[in-house]
Amino acid sequence: MSDDYNALGLIAGIEIHQQLNTKEKLFCRCPTTIRESEESNGEFFRYLRATKSEMGELDRAAEEEMMQVRQFRYLTYDTTCLVENDEEPPAPLNEEALDIVLTIAKVCGMIPVPEIQTMRKLVIDGSNTSGFQRTALVALNGELPGGAEIETICLEEEAAQRIEDTFFSLDRLGIPLIEITTSPCMHTPEAVQETAAQIGMILRSTGRVKRGLGTIRQDINISIREGTRVEIKGVQELDLIAEVVRREVGRQVALLKIREELIKRGASIEKTPVDVTSLFTGCNSRVLKKAPMILGIRLNGFAGLVGYEIQPGRRLGSEMSDYAKKCGVGGLFHTDELPAYGVTDEEVVKLKQALSATDEDCVIIVADKPQQCHCAIQQIIRRAEMAFSGVPKETRKMLEGGSTAYMRPLPGAARMYPETDVFPVRVTMERLDSLEIPEMIDDTISRYMQDLGLTREVARQMAYSERRTAFEEAIAEGIRPALAERAFNSTLRELSREGIPVNRIDDEAIKKILFMIHTGEVAKEALSPILKSLSEGKNPQEACEIAAPKVSEEEVAGIVDRIVTERSQFIKERGNAATGAIMGVVMKEVRGSVDGKVVNQILREAISRVLKSP
Repeated sequence: MSDDYNALGLIAGIEIHQQLNTKEKLFCRCPTTIRESEESNGEFFRYLRATKSEMGELDRAAEEEMMQVRQFRYLTYDTTCLVENDEEPPAPLNEEALDIVLTIAKVCGMIPVPEIQTMRKLVIDGSNTSGFQRTALVALNGELPGGAEIETICLEEEAAQRIEDTFFSLDRLGIPLIEITTSPCMHTPEAVQETAAQIGMILRSTGRVKRGLGTIRQDINISIREGTRVEIKGVQELDLIAEVVRREVGRQVALLKIREELIKRGASIEKTPVDVTSLFTGCNSRVLKKAPMILGIRLNGFAGLVGYEIQPGRRLGSEMSDYAKKCGVGGLFHTDELPAYGVTDEEVVKLKQALSATDEDCVIIVADKPQQCHCAIQQIIRRAEMAFSGVPKETRKMLEGGSTAYMRPLPGAARMYPETDVFPVRVTMERLDSLEIPEMIDDTISRYMQDLGLTREVARQMAYSERRTAFEEAIAEGIRPALAERAFNSTLRELSREGIPVNRIDDEAIKKILFMIHTGEVAKEALSPILKSLSEGKNPQEACEIAAPKVSEEEVAGIVDRIVTERSQFIKERGNAATGAIMGVVMKEVRGSVDGKVVNQILREAISRVLKSP
């Protein structure tokens, strides 16, 4: 397959955005705590408009966002402040966050800029209350061990969390975010995914990044020969990256084929829309029947191409619909897919007649208020014109499965301008020399295998675990590696699969349980029920009393004698081979309150007596 991508001239680069695990946000002293919307203590509303750059230019992406006048709603919390509300100037840049970014730059062999200047990046989609995102270039020109080139590392503030289309939560806004951008140096889907995995490994190796869904996002830049650069935003799952690249390559190939066919057919666009509202007054389609206006446009020679599949579940008509939706309409209908959706054969015939369309043409209709309809038709015409060029330059969002949809045009230079409210920060050699390069996770895995005797898969799980630090602390204090791994990894995974909320279990509580097992106060067999009890909010002492109540050796001997007596015939038939089966019965009854070695010794002595008896 790599030969196929080479023939297509695939070029790809990637941008990794990762939240940093700092105590405070980037430009205020609020905590980086994620909240539930039900915990909100207030809300406010804003309208956002784009401003011109210092050169007097308006960014094309921002200009498109202004096609709809939208009111944005924001939730506030007792952990957010006036900086997030954009009602107070930002505080100085977070030094802790900057040190983390400089450390990662050092790992990648990058050159820090001597003075870090904060810039404003125009964003008026509602995700920033100010209408811009603050970002700062930190370092340039690095390389990963595999050869991928790192162009830049930036430090920027995270956007607000979108709850619905125009509804945002401010708890996430301002969390420090590192942006790592590679050069366009990858030529296969697999190479892009491998590079993303390698960068992710470096980020996790620091132990200073947040974990969980939504804390890391990948933006992928892709182009092929005769195509153009397309940016795909917000790929959250590492395992989907290669598929996203494959589907985008397929989309660009399909759009180039459509271009060739349009030119071959001598296709054109009729740019004067026709009001066809009266044709659908009795239509069974609820959308068309209730619409104040229905406008149609004729695309000459487009028959069969608007319905042409360019990605799984996506057609050229889907692309046109994405553009039309920027005007507030719900979508569009086209004759490549009609009759359907409540539209009959007879209505399709009348529609084609009203627009003088032949079988070689495609008719597209939109239904909404007059202003939205006229705006949407112009957007459809615009996207249809782009089909003659092949692949438009766009920013796209990922859909489920790896296909993508249009978001906005690629931004230009007019998007950036200086932030005058944040002082620049000088980067000194003393500061850089004080930063220690962390052990890489790949090296940690090798160390766990060699020094602790863990298998590669278990070592990998432990190295990537959020509980890695506590695991190493427990071992340093004398806990056996195998037992520590069970407590911090294997048993927690088993309980998680059972639906137990293991995220509620504190690392320090686990360490206390491990020391109780180490000193013989609790049997190691009780580990799982004790952890389960901890997840229910019990402290270590309570968890042990509930899950592993004290049982003396005399009591164990009595339990063993009773069980052995009840199964004496089975023991005489099986001999010493019965020990394993009887051991399971005894351990189930003592519930991990006694060490298995003690129980096993008492059991063997009891079985021996039975076998010696007449």
